[in-house]
Amino acid sequence: MSSYCFSLRTPSLAIVMAALLAACAAPAPQTGIEWRPSPNFDARRPNLVVIHHTTDETAEEALGTLTNPERKVSSHYLVGRDGKVFQLVDEKDRAWHAGLSWWNGQSDVNSASIGIELDNTGSEPFPDVQIDALLVLLAEIKERNGIPTANFVGHSDVAPGRKVDPSDFFPWVALAAHGFGLWCAPPYPLAPDGFDSGLALAALGYNPSLPEASERAFRLHYMHDVGDQSLSEADDIQMAIAARDLLFCLVQQKATLGSD
Repeated sequence: MSSYCFSLRTPSLAIVMAALLAACAAPAPQTGIEWRPSPNFDARRPNLVVIHHTTDETAEEALGTLTNPERKVSSHYLVGRDGKVFQLVDEKDRAWHAGLSWWNGQSDVNSASIGIELDNTGSEPFPDVQIDALLVLLAEIKERNGIPTANFVGHSDVAPGRKVDPSDFFPWVALAAHGFGLWCAPPYPLAPDGFDSGLALAALGYNPSLPEASERAFRLHYMHDVGDQSLSEADDIQMAIAARDLLFCLVQQKATLGSD
């Protein structure tokens, strides 16, 4: 036999093969637990989509980061400025995109979500061709996984105070018009007396342990409010009232949609 051919008679290779076969076997049960494998299971399905922007200048630069094992960050998809879509991780697998995050009681957002990066610096508008490609991708993801309309959010929503992507340039209203996310247009219904904004933010999915950061993230998403400190006191009061009424409208909308 040629010296270039593998043979299981080679001791070292035999050991390696045995180790690989052992790794593929059913996991050893814990002490006192009897393993009875059931055929009744399937792959986990994500129930949330989290949208990001890359902060990079080019898609290739972002791909370099998202595929670098030393960076330990990834996403399921990257959508380029030109509308080209790259898939980096299978939807049934857990990509590393959300980091320290929380949404609707889920503290491990990566395990419950699909992450989509948009090729964008964070300080520029998103091209129409890019948004058009994103809408097509979201429609496919929603149909494949049965993701509820309300469960399309931004990185800033699940990581308030820590992240601000996909920036105030992002056209959430366009996504909502196609069934991806909530949206209310003015005039908003008046919130009733006793309406609790904190409870309402939690009902939408925001982290109740970070009330101020969650409110800022809510305003960024639904009001494109980046926290302009130059607002007059009167304008700030009016914005706070509008935010309260908007929040009431969105909670009603989410309750109406249910898990659609």
